[in-house]
Amino acid sequence: MSQRSELARELTRALIRCHSVTPQDGGALAVLEEQLKPAGFAIYRLRFSEPGAPDVDNLYARIGNGAPYLVFAGHTDVVPPGDTAAWRFDPFSAEIAEGEVWGRGAVDMKGAVAAFTAAALDYVATHQPLKGSIGLLITGDEEGPSVNGTVKLLQWAAKQGEHFDHCLVGEPTNVEALGDTIKIGRRGSLTGTLVVHGTQGHVAYPQRADNPIPHLLRLLTALIAPPLDDGSAEFDPSHLEILTVDVGNPATNVIPATARARFNIRFNDLWTPQTLSAEIDRRAAAVAGGARYELSFDPCNALAFVTARDHFTDLAVEAIAAHSGRIAHFSTSGGTSDARFIRNYCPVIEFGLVGATMHKIDERVPLADIDTLADIYSEILERYFDQAPV
Repeated sequence: MSQRSELARELTRALIRCHSVTPQDGGALAVLEEQLKPAGFAIYRLRFSEPGAPDVDNLYARIGNGAPYLVFAGHTDVVPPGDTAAWRFDPFSAEIAEGEVWGRGAVDMKGAVAAFTAAALDYVATHQPLKGSIGLLITGDEEGPSVNGTVKLLQWAAKQGEHFDHCLVGEPTNVEALGDTIKIGRRGSLTGTLVVHGTQGHVAYPQRADNPIPHLLRLLTALIAPPLDDGSAEFDPSHLEILTVDVGNPATNVIPATARARFNIRFNDLWTPQTLSAEIDRRAAAVAGGARYELSFDPCNALAFVTARDHFTDLAVEAIAAHSGRIAHFSTSGGTSDARFIRNYCPVIEFGLVGATMHKIDERVPLADIDTLADIYSEILERYFDQAPV
């Protein structure tokens, strides 16, 4: 086993042992700092705050001067483990069994953070002087509201004069096997609330009341059909999902006064939040039929985007093929990620582990996949600075 693989495995287990459920750091950033600082990385530990959101610890590390500057981005926060008694092992014990390391965050995404940290340290140790710069953007707020994490870390870096040429995010992109998928973009996400007001009354005298539920059902049906679009060159069709329908009426003899629903739309690059909300407004108004309703939308920080295919995406595909034997296909599917913020500063792609067990009970990753991922990240560094794609 190479020293790079050994370090990647050790870091994965050390990070899993940190109880870093969003927004807690649990010592995870210190684990990375202890490895990066002795290697010559400049380390910045940054805590950001905002009313209404939890404080979050973040880490920015850089080594080298000038271009090209490749930065790796990731998060050390994890979702809650759920019922710990249902796990085969303690979710924060990082046990090894059957060739896999088990624990919350193994896949999403402590394994990838460990792998690119090990790859960066190995590259720095064997390539002096550096031809450019290597950096890490690590947040503890990706699984949470994403208010005091990467978005503010990027703003802070820009104010310091930092300029990134390319970024690789270590999200678990692969579907079936390591090397099958690279994310080159993400769908946008828009959440809305529909509230319909009726007139409360006795169920035996409906003529004296106005039941808001039939109005709500009519409005929701109009929001769903026809489809919003047929997809675009890089994206699947946009899709609206109803999340909740709530009346809050415990009585069996009372027509309720209000009914509400929440919905989310994962939208492609044919829409912006503004044009999409206008279309939803139009659809609701067309079938309202005198219903009294309110339609509102949550603030949206997740726009659809695509990273253009270029030298950087090509070398990533080549590096993945060299160590996995697979030709990764480009994808824009899935949920949101911090790439939506990074794309405003530089071209960004995502590549990490296989996402089969992320957020699940008994989340785990094969140790062999951690080894291979570290090798792929190392190969990307080699090709990036050798070919200087700027």
